[in-house]
Amino acid sequence: MSIFSKRGSEAVAAATAEKDGKESALVAFPSGTTLKVRVKSAEDSAEYYGYSIFKKVNTFVPKEPAQRNAKGFITGNPTVWDRAAEYYYGLAKQAREAGDEATAKEYSDAAYLYKGKPRYLMGFGSLETGEDIVVDLSAKQAKTVIAAIQKYAKKLDKMVAKSPETGEWQTFQVKSLRFRADKGGDSGYYVLNGTRNSGETYGPDEVDYMIGVAGDACYLVPCTGQSEYWAAAGAIDEKWRKLTVGMRTGSENKTMTEAV
Repeated sequence: MSIFSKRGSEAVAAATAEKDGKESALVAFPSGTTLKVRVKSAEDSAEYYGYSIFKKVNTFVPKEPAQRNAKGFITGNPTVWDRAAEYYYGLAKQAREAGDEATAKEYSDAAYLYKGKPRYLMGFGSLETGEDIVVDLSAKQAKTVIAAIQKYAKKLDKMVAKSPETGEWQTFQVKSLRFRADKGGDSGYYVLNGTRNSGETYGPDEVDYMIGVAGDACYLVPCTGQSEYWAAAGAIDEKWRKLTVGMRTGSENKTMTEAV
């Protein structure tokens, strides 16, 4: 399910609005920026058309945006900026027809400044704050980010956490442990399923660790590509690492859970 309930200019307005006295959830992504995020859904995105002039006018959305068709062409209610772009494109066409390519390029460049350009809002979970954020991307940036999300689409159902030992980010898949009393003699066995619902096995190139849950206990199991992982009930604490969960509180009443 997507975190967006609105699209286009409505999504922009909702993302930039202050809520409950907090800052906007919208996060800029200028060149050179690094964000550590969790992808909540492959569909958490919304398109809008913004207007701006580099280093002169910040990106904005008109109060009454132009009407556009599915391909982005204006079909009605053009803004003043759209009319300016159309005017300069008209001059560029006249110059080109007259054989003056240099002047045509100058007018085309001027038209491009005023033209509304597609931008994309993409929702993520911030690994630094634990809160939901919305990142504002240009079409070129969005293309790169979407390609990366699609590449790792099979990993979107995994948990991501930082190892308290190495400080490295690792992926985890959580599964319930099944108790088998008919195996392992008197004590029985605990079994962790290492496959998806489709029957496909999780591989070590996809998941670093499996987490087996039995009641209030959680066990860390290295993912080795097996369809099932077994541990005798009487020796499970020795075979698999048992996790305890502690709550760490940061500033501004933000909390996050860390397995230690």
